[in-house]
Amino acid sequence: MMLKLKNVLLKAGCRQADLARALHVSPASVAQIVNHGEWPRSLDVPGLRERIRRFLVARGVAPTSLASIFDVVDQQADVRERIGVFLSAIGADPADLPRVLQAKKVSGPRTNADRSVPQSKSESATESNQEESMILRKKTLFPAARKHFGLFRDPFQDDVLSHEDLYVSPDIRYVREAMFQTAQHGGLLAVVAESGAGKTTLLRDLDARIARENQPILLIRPYVLAMEDNDQKGKTLKATHIAEALMAAVAPLERPRSSPEARFAQLHKALRESHAAGYRHCLVIDEAHSLPIPTIKHLKRFFELELGFKKLLSIVLIGQPELKAKLSERNQDVREVVQRCEMVELAPLDGGCLDEYLKFKFDRLGKSVGEVIDSGGIDALRARLTITTRRDRPDTVSLLYPLAVGNLLAACMNLAAEIGVSTVTADVVKGV
Repeated sequence: MMLKLKNVLLKAGCRQADLARALHVSPASVAQIVNHGEWPRSLDVPGLRERIRRFLVARGVAPTSLASIFDVVDQQADVRERIGVFLSAIGADPADLPRVLQAKKVSGPRTNADRSVPQSKSESATESNQEESMILRKKTLFPAARKHFGLFRDPFQDDVLSHEDLYVSPDIRYVREAMFQTAQHGGLLAVVAESGAGKTTLLRDLDARIARENQPILLIRPYVLAMEDNDQKGKTLKATHIAEALMAAVAPLERPRSSPEARFAQLHKALRESHAAGYRHCLVIDEAHSLPIPTIKHLKRFFELELGFKKLLSIVLIGQPELKAKLSERNQDVREVVQRCEMVELAPLDGGCLDEYLKFKFDRLGKSVGEVIDSGGIDALRARLTITTRRDRPDTVSLLYPLAVGNLLAACMNLAAEIGVSTVTADVVKGV
C-alpha cells in the first residue's frame, strides 16, 4: 500500500529522514506513512499532510504535482514504468517490455517479506530500503533454540520480574532517578523514548520502588486504554477525567460534587488534607503523546495546586517522540507547560552498553554471553541496528533499544540452532 509520496520524494532527491526531521516525528513513522499508508494515530493527520506539502514545495516540487501524493501506488504499473525507463536508459526498445516481463514475471513486494528487495542500486533506493527495515517484528526464542543454547527460558520474554532484573546504564539510571525524584519532591517531567526503549519497564520499576521503600507517595494513573488526541479516532483524556482519577485515589469514599467548580474545589481540599497527612501525589500519564493539546494546557493548572509554598501534585508524562514534538518550544499553544517541564530521553544502547546489556541478560540466566554470541556477532548486531541515512555526510539512526535487540538476537539464535552452529556469529546475523 505504498503512497505516491515515496516516488515524489525520490524524484525530488529528498530522504525520508529529512522529512521526519522537518515533521518532528520519528523516521519509523515516516516509513510507515510512505510505505504502508499508515498515519500516526496520535497526530493530526490533515495538519501532517499540509506540513508534508509545504516541505515538498520548499524542496522545489511543483504545487501541481501535489494533488495525488497521498494516493496508493499501483505497484504493478510502477514496476513496469521503472523497467521501461531502464530499457530506454540502456538503449533498448521499450517495446520489448512485454517479452522481458514474460521471461521473468514481475511482482510487487511480498507482504510477508522481512525486507523489501531494492528496485535499483541507486543511493536513494538503498537508503529507502534501510529505512523500511527500521521496524522489527516480534520474535520469540523457539524451544529448539533454547535447548541448543542450554537456556530454560527466553532471556528477552517477560524477563524483568523484579528490580534486580533491570539493566541500568548511566542513561537509564538518570531517567530512573529523575522519575523517582519528581514523584518524591515534585516537578513536571516528560520522559520521551522510541517504542521498545523501556518506558513501561521504568514505570513499573517506579511503582515497585515506592512500595519496596515504603515511600508515602500515591501514584495516580488515569486509564488510557482508548485514548486518542481527538474524538474522531477515539476518546480524548480530558481534565475532568484526570480530576476523577485523582479524587478516586486520594478520597475514594467522597461523592463527587455535581458542578465542575465544586468538584475542582473538592479535589483541591482533598489533596491538601492528604498532603497534611504526609502523602505526596504523582500523576503519571502513559502514552502521553496521545494527549490532546487542550488537556496538555490544563496540566499547568493541576500542577499549580498548592498548599502555601508546597506543590500538591507532581506530574510525569511518558510517551513516544511525538510527545517531544507536541512539547516543542515553537508550539505556542502549550508554551506555559513547556516552560515548566523538564524533558529527558531514553538513549539507545550505543557503544559498550550493548555488550554490557547482553552480558547482564545472560548472566541473569546463569549463562555466559560468549557461549551464545561472539564478539563479531555483537558487532554485526550493532551494525544491523544502526541505520546510515546519508552518504556524503553520514547521519546515523540507532535502533539499539532493548526490544529491537531482543527481537533480532532471538531470530539469530533460532537460525543458529536451525543450521547447527554453536554460537551466533557475524555470518549468522547477516543471514537473518
